[in-house]
Amino acid sequence: MGRTITALRVQKRNPNRVNVYLDGEFAFGLVRIVAAWLSVGQVLEEGQIEKLRAQDTVEVAYQKALQLLSYRERSEAEVRRRLTDGGFDREVTDAVLLRLREAGLVQDDRYARQWVESRSLSRPRARRALAAELQRKGIAKETIEQALEDAAPEEDLAYAAASKQARRLQDLPLDTFRARLGGFLARRGFGYDVSGEVLRRVWSELHPNGDEELSGIRRGEKNG
Repeated sequence: MGRTITALRVQKRNPNRVNVYLDGEFAFGLVRIVAAWLSVGQVLEEGQIEKLRAQDTVEVAYQKALQLLSYRERSEAEVRRRLTDGGFDREVTDAVLLRLREAGLVQDDRYARQWVESRSLSRPRARRALAAELQRKGIAKETIEQALEDAAPEEDLAYAAASKQARRLQDLPLDTFRARLGGFLARRGFGYDVSGEVLRRVWSELHPNGDEELSGIRRGEKNG
């Protein structure tokens, strides 16, 4: 047996939601876009009511996802995790992610490319470190590999990272300079085969008249 809509009232505290009254009593609330097709006097069967409630849940989750994406771009895995943490089940999150993909609002390949580009400019690090970060974001291995194809060469990334840090260390003795900057590059994921050459290059740029010391770093590397 159906129930009749006797009133549709916009919520005072949230004008984006509408309270639905059935047979003279409050029944449930809906987002306005879902309630837009309802009218007073309309009869709703139980199946229709459940469908409306399910549509409302998806719409609420979708709006939460849009709010999340308004701050910065996210991977699909990040959006799914936040919605799941918010209490939405898999069916709802799947529906939301489908809408986001169709609207072009989540694209893991674009996200990965932008992540690599941004990191390379602001906080350069080795390719393997970039890959590890993207893996933690839930990006697929194939997508990561494609994004890294456009990354700068490893030597260039290491030099960019070292150049910024070296200015803070330029007054240190050579051995201390090499240890600290070398450790910094290692933490950024660069191997010694790359960082060793970068250390020599940066030191020589900061101390253009230090040929004797520079030859010392070479001897130290060979002996060490």
